[in-house]
Order: sequence, then structure tokens, then C-alpha cells
Amino acid sequence: MSIIVINSDAHFHTEMNNCGTKLVVVDFTASWCGPCQRIAPVFEQLSRKYPNAAFFKVDVDQNQDLAAAQGVSAMPTFIFFRNKVRGFHKIPDPNTLEAKIKQYYGVGEESGEESGVAGHMDLTSFIMKNQCEALNESDQHPFTNCLNTAETYLESDADEQLILSFTFNQSVKIHSLKIKAPKDKGPKTLKLFINQPKTLDFDAATSNQSVQQIELTEKDLDGTPINLRYVKFQNVQNLQIFVLDNQTEAETTVITHLALIGSPILTTKMSDFKRVAGEKGEAH
Repeated sequence: MSIIVINSDAHFHTEMNNCGTKLVVVDFTASWCGPCQRIAPVFEQLSRKYPNAAFFKVDVDQNQDLAAAQGVSAMPTFIFFRNKVRGFHKIPDPNTLEAKIKQYYGVGEESGEESGVAGHMDLTSFIMKNQCEALNESDQHPFTNCLNTAETYLESDADEQLILSFTFNQSVKIHSLKIKAPKDKGPKTLKLFINQPKTLDFDAATSNQSVQQIELTEKDLDGTPINLRYVKFQNVQNLQIFVLDNQTEAETTVITHLALIGSPILTTKMSDFKRVAGEKGEAH
């Protein structure tokens, strides 16, 4: 996708509306700013590398009101938007810029796939896999196998039950689940818990009140979005899914792919507004 050059405040809001749920990266720049000119080719390359994001360029001298409204006081400044919500506000080096794009871009978008739910995205890129765990997973077929689209799968070990614990690198809203699993060994009864201080054991998961309990049918195991009680999942730092049983009382449960669909809660941190200059005197 080519870079969109913004020429007015009205133009900016029109283009934002046109982008819908896409990630939008806005470069606030100036012709007299040395660091701006040095990072401009990188911004151009990134716009080609991440075609499912939108890239805007705003000349602060020609769009002073827009720059002021966004709190821009030094250039280059990049602001990230997702679902029209502003994210981190920084003056980054090229590596930091791409890292932030990757953070918000989303696995589904990288593969060219849509989440299947209007206004939401696959949250896989927000999952901290090194802090996730599964109880009763098979050593040969572990939890991480179901978090990608490769020809692998998660399987329980001693019996049909599983506890899957997800930790996110920032707060998210979870709208729905997408599960692919074989019809005979796929999960049936799920209990969902959020923001637990530690991973529940099986006794606690069985006895504790969940945020939501779901009874799946064979038709739910083809990757079709399974809607949650969205109002209950508005600020999630961690999610635990207790799989009580499977569709046919098979000895083990198998999950080929599990995706969480929703949106990040992007917040603007005041510490992100500090100036990070390229060379002294070049950014103003």
C-alpha cells in the first residue's frame, strides 16, 4: 500500500474512517528536519513490507492544527492507531519503528487472513508464549502447537482434560474464539477464567465460578468464530480455558488450532511523549 499524504484535518479523518480496523501508522514530519529525511526511506520500505496496514505522512508545517491536536512537539513522531484508538506516541529509530508495527500488525494480517469478525483481529501477536502454559499437555503434542497454522496439534496426556493459560503483553478485549479440532476428540465443555493471579489447578477449575461456560458442538470445531459474552472480556491480562471433556468421551482431547479474536486496548503512556532526538539540534 502506498503512503497517503495528508493535506488537512478533514482529509486525515476521512482516511482514518476508510481504514476501518486496519493498523494506521502516521508519520509527523517536516522538510527541514534531518532525522525525518533519514528515516523517510525506511518508512517507505515498511509501507511495502506491511501491505495490510495504512501509512500516513503529515507535514507539520502544512497541518499545524492536526499536529497540535495529536500532541506532536518534535519530529519525526510516529503515532499508531488501531480501531481509531491511539497507541504509543514515540520518536523512534528504524528498529523501534518496525518493532511497534509488528506488535500491532497481527498474525492474521501478516498471512493475509482476516479474523472473520468485523472490527476485530487475531490476538496471537499479543500472546506472550514464554509465559503461557498448559496442564496435562502431551510432551509429543504441546500447547504451542495449536497457536499456529502449521500441520501440528495439541493433545492432552493422561485424560481428556486440559487447562490452557494465556498471558498477553498488554490488556486486550476478547470477542470470540476460533477452534479447529477433530469431531471425535475435539473439546466439548469449556470454562473460561480471566485475570487469575496464577494458573488454576484442576480442582480449582472444576469448583470455581467461571466468567463463562461454553458447550461446543461438532459444528463449532471448524474454525467458525464462537462469540463470547463480550462485555465480560473487556480488560483481559490473562485468560485460562479449562477443557472439561471432549465430544465423544475419547481418551484424549485434540485441538488443531485455537485463535483468540478481539482487539488490544491501546493506551497512550505519558512517558512515551518524551523527546528522543537523533542528533542534538536536528529535531525540534
